[in-house]
Formats: sequence, C-alpha cells, structure tokens
Amino acid sequence: MDIIPDEIFVQVDLREYKKKGEDKTDLDKIKTEFLASCKAAGIADSNISVASYDGYNMANLWRRKRKDPELLSSIAYQIKFNNTKLIDELVNRLDDQATNNFSITKTSHSKIAEYRKQLKIMAVKAAKEKAVYLTESVNEQLGAAISIIEPEESISSDVVAGRYKSNVAGVESLREMNKVGYGINDFGVDYRKIKLRYEVNVLFALK
Repeated sequence: MDIIPDEIFVQVDLREYKKKGEDKTDLDKIKTEFLASCKAAGIADSNISVASYDGYNMANLWRRKRKDPELLSSIAYQIKFNNTKLIDELVNRLDDQATNNFSITKTSHSKIAEYRKQLKIMAVKAAKEKAVYLTESVNEQLGAAISIIEPEESISSDVVAGRYKSNVAGVESLREMNKVGYGINDFGVDYRKIKLRYEVNVLFALK
C-alpha cells in the first residue's frame, strides 16, 4: 500500500551570530523571533518542540560560556507540518543569519495505524483465497484456520532528499526557487509515498 504522507517533520537549527562591527545577536532574541515567525506562518505551538540545545549538554554550554561570553550557542527545533505550503511559508520568514540548517527528518501519516490494520486484514483474506484454490487443485476442501503468524512489521518512508535540506546560504536559495515557480505546491510532486507491506503465514486444516 502506498500512502501520501500528511505529517512532515522538519528540523530547524538556529545559532547565535555576530556581524562585523555589531553586537552578537543572542539566542533568546533568535528564539523569540523564530517562534513569532512560526506563529505568523500559521504553525500551531503544539507542533513545535525542542530537538536539541547545543548538543544536548547544557552544563557544558554554561561552563564554556563562563570562559568565553562570546561563544555562539545553538538550539534545534522540530516542527510537524501537515502540508508543504506551510513549509514554504516558514522558509520565507526565516532569518538567514540565524538559520544554520533546515532539513526534513521523517514523514508519516496521521492514520498510519488504521492503514496497517487494513493491510493486515487484506493479507489474511489473500492468504485464504490462495489456500482455497490450492486446496481445490488437489481435490480437497479447506477447513478452519489453525494459526495466523505475523512476521515483524516493515515500514519504509521514502522521501526525496535535498528539496528542503539546506545550510545558511541554502535558505535564500529556497526562496529564489519559490519565486520562479519551483516551490512545492502539492503533495506527490517532490515526495515519494510511504510504502507499507505485510506478509502473513496462515495455517489451515483440510477437511
């Protein structure tokens, strides 16, 4: 079963910066402006979470900043989108200087558990259909199912990488691509579908 994703997880890495002849732009200001940009783009607070904070080691960060007040600290946010239009909206609002990286980390679907269930049912029905014609080929009758064995589930998310993966310079490039008509405006254009596949082993008795 091929499924078009409706959950797109993006990680945005932000870092303090200092322009020549100017004071350093600190992380608090960068975070405030970033979250304001998310709100302006229509992204709900519940879809935003902190992915990392200077390599997950805050104690080390504070110790280093005591020795070097100009140390550039960083933070990474994870944002869940349900369509690509919102991604373009956020890209257009990002601070190029503060954005160190912007990349899609994974895709999923809000109803993937339901799709898995449907696919398992389809697999069992297919097993019975196959068992019927194989049994009839030897002039036997199919009896009750004795056991149903599910192998380990397998799921793969196949995403075209690179469209939104960028460094600082790449953020501006994304904007230029959108201006000339190369932005993603619809699912299925730059995304491959999530592929679900299940196999079952069903043991039937013969009458």
